[in-house]
Amino acid sequence: MNNTIIKTDFNFPGQVSVYKGKVRDVYFLNDDRLVMIATDRLSAFDVVMPKGIPYKGQILNQIATKMMEKTSDIVPNWLEATPDPNVAIGRKCEPFKVEMVIRGYLSGHAAREYKAGKRELCGVKMPEGMKENDKFPEPVITPATKAEHGDHDEDISRENIIKRGIVSEEDYNKLEDYTRKLFQRGTEIAAKQDLILVDTKYEFGKTPEGEIVLIDEIHTPDSSRYFYADGYEERQQKGEPQKQLSKEFVRQWLISKGFQGKEGQQVPEMSDEYIETISERYIELYENITGDKFKKADVSNILARIEKNVVAYLKA
Repeated sequence: MNNTIIKTDFNFPGQVSVYKGKVRDVYFLNDDRLVMIATDRLSAFDVVMPKGIPYKGQILNQIATKMMEKTSDIVPNWLEATPDPNVAIGRKCEPFKVEMVIRGYLSGHAAREYKAGKRELCGVKMPEGMKENDKFPEPVITPATKAEHGDHDEDISRENIIKRGIVSEEDYNKLEDYTRKLFQRGTEIAAKQDLILVDTKYEFGKTPEGEIVLIDEIHTPDSSRYFYADGYEERQQKGEPQKQLSKEFVRQWLISKGFQGKEGQQVPEMSDEYIETISERYIELYENITGDKFKKADVSNILARIEKNVVAYLKA
C-alpha cells in the first residue's frame, strides 16, 4: 500500500510550471511539450480519496496509450511518447473547457437523474419507460463544463456552450462529430472483448497551429463504464444489476456509506483489504479491455523510476 503515487514534486529539465489535477500531475516544459504523470489517486464525486490504489496510474496510462493508438486515424492526439509506465509526454494544447460525455445506456449519473423524475439531460430528451441500464435508441451527448480547482463538473447543453461562447459553433460541431466516431470505435473495440462500452467522456484541445486534437485519457475505467456483454439481456429482463467494470462500484460503495461528495459529508475509511479489491478490479478491466496480461511495473521506488525514465527521454 505504501508503494503508490499520491503526490509528485519533480523538477524536470526545461520545466516551467506544474498543474495538479484530481488524478494526473502535469509538468509543462519550455518547448511546448508536457509531461503527464498518472498518479494512483482515486477520485469519486469529484473528491480525491485519501489513499492511493496500487497500479492504478500505470493501468490508466497504458490503456489510454493503447486506445490513442487505435483511434489516431479518427482524430489526431497529443501523445508523443510513454517513457515510463505512469508517464505520457506530448504536445501542449489549449484545452476546451467542456468534457464531451457520451452515453449509450441509461446508467450512472443519467440513471440517477432519470430516477429523480428528470426526462431531459443537457438539453437532450430521454424516452419515457426506460429502466436503469437500458440502451438508448441512439447514443446521447451530455457535455459537462470542466471544473476549476476541484469544484463539481456541471451538466450543460449544446445551446448553452455555444451561447456562452465556451466553444464556437464550428468547433463544437467538430467535437460532436469526433465524439460519436470515437464512441463507435470504442464500442467496436469493447465488443471484440465481449464487453459493452456503456458511456465515456472525451477531452479535446487545440494546438498552437489551431488543430483540434484528443487529449487526456480515453476508454479507461476512470473515464468510461463497461458492462460484460455475456448475460446483459438476461440481467435486464430480470431487473438485476449489470456486471460492470468501471469506477461505479466505488461510487456505489461510497453511497452505501452515506457519502456523495456533498458539503459536510466525511469520506468513509477504506481498509487496505478494500483498496486491494479496487486494485484487482482495475487490473481486471485492463486485461479485459486490452486482451493483454497486465505486467506490474517495479514499484519499489516509483518516483525515482519515473524521474530516471523521463530525464533520460528528454535528454535523448
